[in-house]
Amino acid sequence: MDGILLLDKPAGPTSHDVVAAARRALGLQRVGHAGTLDPAATGLLVILAGRATRLARFCSIMPKRYSGVIQFGTETDTDDAAGAPVGEPDESWRVLLQPELEAALRKVQARTHQVPPAVSAKKVDGVRSYRLARRGAAPALAPAPVVIERLRCDRFDRQLGEAHVDVLCSSGTYVRAIARDVGHELGTRAHLASLRRTEIGNWKVEDAMTMDMLTADGLRLTNDGHTELSAVSRPPSAFRSMAEAVAFLPAVILPADEARRFALGQKIPVTAVEGSAIAVFDAGDLIGVAELRDGVLHPDVVLSG
Repeated sequence: MDGILLLDKPAGPTSHDVVAAARRALGLQRVGHAGTLDPAATGLLVILAGRATRLARFCSIMPKRYSGVIQFGTETDTDDAAGAPVGEPDESWRVLLQPELEAALRKVQARTHQVPPAVSAKKVDGVRSYRLARRGAAPALAPAPVVIERLRCDRFDRQLGEAHVDVLCSSGTYVRAIARDVGHELGTRAHLASLRRTEIGNWKVEDAMTMDMLTADGLRLTNDGHTELSAVSRPPSAFRSMAEAVAFLPAVILPADEARRFALGQKIPVTAVEGSAIAVFDAGDLIGVAELRDGVLHPDVVLSG
């Protein structure tokens, strides 16, 4: 039982809760995820089952797309709706014009570094920032490199002070911090009122299954990445092969004898392939990922066993 499950997470449970539910539903101990979602956030969560858990770091670096709502007028200590208000409400957004908003979005999009929210998993002197924040400390977080490929306003509701935005960004980018920074750029306060993740790499939330589908009786992931369906209808598109986790990497197909040697952790000389990380196949099956150095494949992740 090795493969990838696309899940549409509802608001409420933590990503850890969802993994625990998937572990029970699949009857597996080795289950993980690629890319945490905050409890209040909804949308695409990639569940990794069996040997696919070894590919988590490759899934995690894929770009992510979100649909979010920025609420102007109030800032919170978590930069989203789950936090407590910080400072006095600001009403200057009431005269905000859409061209001003779009100019602020362009400026925030152009930034190459971002200060993470105080309530985040970033570490300060070895301690998680959220732990420090909950103790009443004010963690000093260093700006982290980010790439914001798209930050677009799909709709601006001036009466409610809400900007509905479409965000495409690199792993490690906090959309909560984007909302906060847009407010600061406009000289007002803002926080992220809601968030939904719609894409991770080429995976889309419309192909995912719901939590109700996941927890229904009879779910079982098979070795070829498909499912034996119970009476509850589940989208076959929710189940993906391990190969999709590394589809963005250059690939090499090894003959049978070299594939066996690779599976034993041996280095394999290759030609006509370029890149630092290489997906390695035996015929049509993904058998691992290697580092390519001086024309030699050095096994990094081996999926056999």
